Amino acid sequence: MAEEMSAECPDPGPGGLQGQSPGPGRHYGALASGQCPPPSMPAQWSLARWRAYVVTVVLCYINLLNYMNWFVIAVFIGCLLVSAPVFGYLGDRYSRKATLSFGILLWSGAGLSSSFITLQYSWLFFLARGAVGIGTASYSTIAPTLLGDLFVQDQRTRVLAIFYIFIPVGSGLGYVLGSAVAKLTGNWRWALRIMPCLEAVALILLILLVPDPPRGAAEKQEEIAVGNPRSSWCEDVRYLGRNWSFVWSTLGVTAMAFVTGALGFWAPKFLFEARVVHGLQLPCFQEPCSSEDSLIFGALTIVTGIIGVILGAEAARRYKKVNPRAEPLICAFSLLATAPCLYLALILAPTALLASYVFLALGELLLSCNWAVVADILLSVVVPRCRGTAEALQITMGHILGDAGSPYLTGLISSTLRARRSDSYLQRFLSLQQSFLCCAFAIALGGGCFLLTALHLERDQAQAWQPGTGTLDGKNKERHGLLSGTSTST
Repeated sequence: MAEEMSAECPDPGPGGLQGQSPGPGRHYGALASGQCPPPSMPAQWSLARWRAYVVTVVLCYINLLNYMNWFVIAVFIGCLLVSAPVFGYLGDRYSRKATLSFGILLWSGAGLSSSFITLQYSWLFFLARGAVGIGTASYSTIAPTLLGDLFVQDQRTRVLAIFYIFIPVGSGLGYVLGSAVAKLTGNWRWALRIMPCLEAVALILLILLVPDPPRGAAEKQEEIAVGNPRSSWCEDVRYLGRNWSFVWSTLGVTAMAFVTGALGFWAPKFLFEARVVHGLQLPCFQEPCSSEDSLIFGALTIVTGIIGVILGAEAARRYKKVNPRAEPLICAFSLLATAPCLYLALILAPTALLASYVFLALGELLLSCNWAVVADILLSVVVPRCRGTAEALQITMGHILGDAGSPYLTGLISSTLRARRSDSYLQRFLSLQQSFLCCAFAIALGGGCFLLTALHLERDQAQAWQPGTGTLDGKNKERHGLLSGTSTST
């Protein structure tokens, strides 16, 4: 149970919050001098260490189900794009526990109901799967902010690594569950009926074991009491637009999503056609083409995803001890190293297939190193009261400019190149190979974005760590009287 401290305290007068930030993990102002906090400051919130780890286990379990549900039958990305900013807004202002509970109920109920919809009402099935996308958006947006308010520094890095490991694991298990259940029962709909049982357990665990800590609790930077105004969503967005670490890291994440989306959609076909060129596979001229390449690429993605997340988080944790800009530099290095690996995997495919597989695996490993690290960057440079909105905008931007369009763009380039060449299987393969080169270029740009993130990181972290920092602009602060007795930096 959370423990709260309360005491009878005299009125400190009109001076407001006193003193400067003494640094992460320490008390601020009157608390540092042993005095009682002013009325505008809530009592300090704390949680036993073992309870925080229990919460992590529960959130990781739900994250596993989240991505299993996603990949049993893919949801529509448009629903996630529309709903993520809404849940970001709600997560910054209202109970995150209630919002997560609603999301689980929505995606579980929609998933179960969709299993009973007949082909005659296929439009209703699509609508139900879209509702699953809305529910999963709530979790992807809000859950990382809860972990950010329970852990800080090295512990946060480790916990985020564990949390993000369950993305590739859940994705792979979802695919396996859908295939295995369809094979055992002869009806793929039973996969959608099994998931709600697991999700009911998740909902009970969430309600019983997961608290809703004050925003900024891990940094001892608890929310300002209700008497003070809350910035509007537009003010939050303006603040994030001026936060250059957030802007550049979001562009870097978008480049990662662009490449991930293109690889996930086209890599199995590319590997299949490479095997045909080498005479290891009969050509296929009409979709769907049955082959083992999808399973090989899926297994490769899961294994490299797990190893990459762990390696990236551990490298960031160790390197931060000697370089405060370690996280964006690790992201930049891994993406800049991914670009030549991907290029070599493409170029060597017609002549050395095994080498192509090796470089593709290495590229995916380096790409996976960043997922937990970029989440840690966001939590460290954005004020606690705005992290839900920041997560939502980063997810939305990554999908709109990243994996939502990259498969189409890659296919368009391939079709354009193929239209100018002779109609042969080799030319089809070469057209797809050359269209993939845009991914090597995009991932190199992503590395450059993280280098720019490193230039602004320390300044933005210092601003985010200031006690009671909000997102109101200067004029609004003066209008609400928030500048009296406090010091802000711009």
